[in-house]
Amino acid sequence: MFCCVVRTGSFSKAAAELGYSAAYISKRIADLETKLGTRLFNRTTRSIQITREGGVAHRWAQQILESADALEKEVASSQEQPTGSLRIATSLRLGRYHVGPILSNLVKEYPGLDVWLELVDRRLDLLEEGIDIDIRNGSVGEPHVVSQLVQKSSRVLAAAPDYLERKGEPQTIWDLAQHDCLLYKHGDIGNGSWRMMGPNGMETVRVDGRQLRSHHSDIAKNWAVAGHGIILLAEWDVVDLIREGKLIRVLPQYSQPADIWAVTPMRSSNSARMKVCVDYLISHLQSGPYAVERLDDIQ
Repeated sequence: MFCCVVRTGSFSKAAAELGYSAAYISKRIADLETKLGTRLFNRTTRSIQITREGGVAHRWAQQILESADALEKEVASSQEQPTGSLRIATSLRLGRYHVGPILSNLVKEYPGLDVWLELVDRRLDLLEEGIDIDIRNGSVGEPHVVSQLVQKSSRVLAAAPDYLERKGEPQTIWDLAQHDCLLYKHGDIGNGSWRMMGPNGMETVRVDGRQLRSHHSDIAKNWAVAGHGIILLAEWDVVDLIREGKLIRVLPQYSQPADIWAVTPMRSSNSARMKVCVDYLISHLQSGPYAVERLDDIQ
């Protein structure tokens, strides 16, 4: 109303344009003057003139209207073409071979998105570290997050053929305590104990990394291929090596549940860009050239 009065130079003309009475327009302007603590117009019986303070207020009012208009346009357009920044986190191997290539295709389809990908082999606090989406292999227990299942998966035991020739193949889960087990720190994997689901339900066995240990799963996997011991690793991460015969699955009746989840600090439906990104990641991690593969797929 204030901007319309300034533009038309008259309460009555502004009233006619906006569909109100001149008295109502005058009252609203008077209320604004009271709130701002200053006179916006000098009034006479024939005309009104904007004051110096009114000119300052008018410049701000125009900016407010322009910002409101831009807000409406951006929100409306984002429903069709999402824009803005996203911080995404995942493990090194998931990121390098699956999430990274998928995000490459995502920004080609949605060039308005600005993506930062964080690769870490540890559990993240999404709120504390400002992460929008965490593609996680393992359990989700935080109360302040929302999770969507990407793919059913598990961690399995595997070792190189030459290691099994030298040390023999374990026949029970308890035999693992007598073997060289390659330990690494990652998410919910216990360092020094492996908790696994088998014929007798969930069981925990103490294991020992006698010679080689690492904070990184990629290093431990290379050690396993080199014949240094038995490793517990995500099935999607060893499926190619098992297919090629570089690793053999050990104690196939045992596995550790480790589904893949898309975890967000709020419902992704509240943000167009987050919803588009989560849906895109889930779809392409389930099928396509960068999908996470299960051992069932090669058996």
